[in-house]
Amino acid sequence: MVVDIFIPCYIDQIYPETGMNMIKILEKIGLEVHYNPNQTCCGQTAYNNGFWDEAKAVGGKLIKDFPHNRPIIGPSASCVGFIKTYYDQLFFNSALHNEYLVLKKNMYEFTNFLVKVLKINDIGATFPHRITYHDSCSALRQLDIHKEPRLLLKHVKGLELIEMQETETCCGYGSSFTTKNEDISFALAERKVQNALATGAEYIVSTDATCLMHMQGYIDKHNLPIKTIHLIDVLASGWE
Repeated sequence: MVVDIFIPCYIDQIYPETGMNMIKILEKIGLEVHYNPNQTCCGQTAYNNGFWDEAKAVGGKLIKDFPHNRPIIGPSASCVGFIKTYYDQLFFNSALHNEYLVLKKNMYEFTNFLVKVLKINDIGATFPHRITYHDSCSALRQLDIHKEPRLLLKHVKGLELIEMQETETCCGYGSSFTTKNEDISFALAERKVQNALATGAEYIVSTDATCLMHMQGYIDKHNLPIKTIHLIDVLASGWE
């Protein structure tokens, strides 16, 4: 099977190793991976700040950047959720509407694609650490992803998953929300990280790098004994 990958801006610029690890995993399970280097942003930041025309221009480019006859896999529930949810509004009754509907059908968040489409739960990873899992708002509320990441983590050798309290509560990240509502954003990050610390976990794991980046900022500021790591990076551990 040939698949395309969609690499969001912050994965490309801040966490490129997560994008590379996604490719390694997809190739490990026998897929042929195609990456279009011309791809750019999905437009979510512009959309969330009210710049719908700019978001539509960027989104239109994204629709054209991908073939419409094979799966598109992304490492970010936030970006995939935005495309599959809000492009309906941006491109409703437009010249790109039908092309978008095909793209929407073919686009998957990474864990959802592995577990629900390929029926794969075990990558052969080893990660001998105690972790807790953070359910991002986008994964839960836009893509209905809850069991898939946990099924994958369950099969990682040496890993111990301990659920934190309020695992489905927002961590406080929200693009411009984080700067426009700094006090609320900070308080939510504090509550989330403290709940994670209470489990005794060494790592907070999630499908969304932006959530992890936000919580890591709080952790670093207060020099706390816990780290964040993307689920893809966990799955890429121990088998190379």
